[in-house]
Amino acid sequence: YKIHLTLDKDSRTITITDNGIGIAEKDIPRLTERFYRVDKSRSRDTGGTGLGLAIVKHVLIHLNASMHIESRLGEGSTFTVEIPASLNASSQNRPQA
Repeated sequence: YKIHLTLDKDSRTITITDNGIGIAEKDIPRLTERFYRVDKSRSRDTGGTGLGLAIVKHVLIHLNASMHIESRLGEGSTFTVEIPASLNASSQNRPQA
């Protein structure tokens, strides 16, 4: 896999690219849903709970950031996260202490 960081005056962009098996286009919109797994035959014992990207999505919401996912079967996937340079999380989205 490859990780790339781009810094500019307005944002920080992190791009993670792999050359794995890829993800079907129909599955991409659901990847950030809680407990969603592309491979339905996998159990928690063999491959996660389906919570990782759901947690990432909620962290990014609190940072007023975004994530974009691109993938092609047999070629791999690219996950791009864009975080505002100011990191001014919205007070309405911030959990109460």
